[in-house]
Amino acid sequence: MRRRAQVLLTLTLLLLDVSAIALAFYAAYRVTFAASPGNGPMPDLLAFAPMILTMLASLVSVYFFYKLYHQRRGESRLDELYKLIPATSIGVIVATAVTTVLYRDLEYPRLLLVFVWLFTLLFVALARLLFGILRALAYARGWGALRVLIVGAGESGIMILEKIRSSPRLGYRPIAFLDDELVGKQVLGLPVVGHTDDLGAVVRDLRIDEVIIALPDAPHQQILSIVSKCEDGSVSIKVFPDVFQIMASEVNIGDLSGLPLLAMRDVALRGWRLTLKRIMDLTLSAMWLVVWSPFYLLVALLVKLDSPGPALFTQVRMGLDAKPFPIYKFRSMRLDAEKDGPGWTTQDDPRITRLGRFLRRTSLDEFPQFINVFLGHMSLVGPRPEQPAFVEQFRELVPRYMERHREKAGITGWAQVNGLRGDTSISERTKYDLYYIENWSLWFDFKILLLTALKFFRDRSAY
Repeated sequence: MRRRAQVLLTLTLLLLDVSAIALAFYAAYRVTFAASPGNGPMPDLLAFAPMILTMLASLVSVYFFYKLYHQRRGESRLDELYKLIPATSIGVIVATAVTTVLYRDLEYPRLLLVFVWLFTLLFVALARLLFGILRALAYARGWGALRVLIVGAGESGIMILEKIRSSPRLGYRPIAFLDDELVGKQVLGLPVVGHTDDLGAVVRDLRIDEVIIALPDAPHQQILSIVSKCEDGSVSIKVFPDVFQIMASEVNIGDLSGLPLLAMRDVALRGWRLTLKRIMDLTLSAMWLVVWSPFYLLVALLVKLDSPGPALFTQVRMGLDAKPFPIYKFRSMRLDAEKDGPGWTTQDDPRITRLGRFLRRTSLDEFPQFINVFLGHMSLVGPRPEQPAFVEQFRELVPRYMERHREKAGITGWAQVNGLRGDTSISERTKYDLYYIENWSLWFDFKILLLTALKFFRDRSAY
């Protein structure tokens, strides 16, 4: 049933793409000739039938080679739409070349190709957004869902289970845990049905489709041993990585006077990339501050009316190269909130003011940090900064924690858009921060900003 569901979904996606491309060509045809009288009288659409068929074949073929018909569960829709830009561009170029060679007598204005490219991007993107909604509805109702077994019921296993349950659109159905120390118990309502050595038998008995090994601290030999126990070749196996594996996402083999070495990818933000990121930070923060300045004044007035004290709260945080800087926020706590020293904010914290609870829940208290970005203390995207006392504490407890300070702190980050904000695991946050640092790109920043905007009013993890 699951295979039939995947085939049907792929055929549906293909049909939507073909319909969107055909509609894009028709729209481009109408706009080119109807809105541009200089191109002469509107020719018969059937005269362009060879070009339409060539365009359809070329675009669908390029989409296939770009793996845009592979149903990757968990892939961001933003990443999928981002791939459409180069794929569509190459598809239109190939179609134009083939048309020019095979149909030399076909005359058409070059402006038609520009409109075909623009409308194809627009209509195919909309079609795929529609397909994503339809697929999510199907998965949420259990149609085509994968039966998942999680190996390891510790912190990482629990995080994976919570992520699966909070994202029914991914089409994963958690069935059980395997854990050597919790056999017979339940973890968040999911039974622990056996030891890790029982993997093969459990996969057969429970008809598991995918195994996720959530043992990031286990030795590699143990992971290989667990994997070898799964004899069913049709089962997909995924491993939740440790810090080294995350950082070594791109590995080059080099040598030191003949001695082979594995070279992990160095810090991505250097040279012109650093300048480009600063230009983006400066431009966007300046625009934001100008547009939202009346709102800032309104919130500041409300903070003053809600409780005595200044509207802005200044606190020392650690940024680039672990250097301290003053971070600005709208005050959401009483003036004496840290009379006993810095501490984590908890749910129903009595130190939070009435307005402050709303500001924190909606992240509006973070808005003044655009001033920090404009001044160069912070970036729009980067690891979230911590107070010096916490930095000293975490550097002793979390491996490679200080590596987070190789880049500027950010208003938002990869960890935050993945739900790791507020009172969450510092170790897991560090892994996401290191991944961001080692894999930075301008698109990665834009993706995080877009995801932050989408989560703005839906995120309730801060308090």
